[in-house]
Amino acid sequence: MATYKAKKSNFKQLLLKNNTDLDTLALNTNIPKDQLTNYLDTKVMNLNNAMTISKELNCSIEELYSWKVSDK
Repeated sequence: MATYKAKKSNFKQLLLKNNTDLDTLALNTNIPKDQLTNYLDTKVMNLNNAMTISKELNCSIEELYSWKVSDK
């Protein structure tokens, strides 16, 4: 079975693609802007926030990150 680990955030690119800024995303998702800023760098989103953000950015949860896949 393969295991997946978030490798690199695609969050910034998805914001640009959707012409959305952090202020707007924070307003539309009720996720604090400082928390969204953390997601731009290295912090991995919890599942609830990832789902909320992905729906707002019209993408899948998988698209929020580049993934490292390991076969076990």
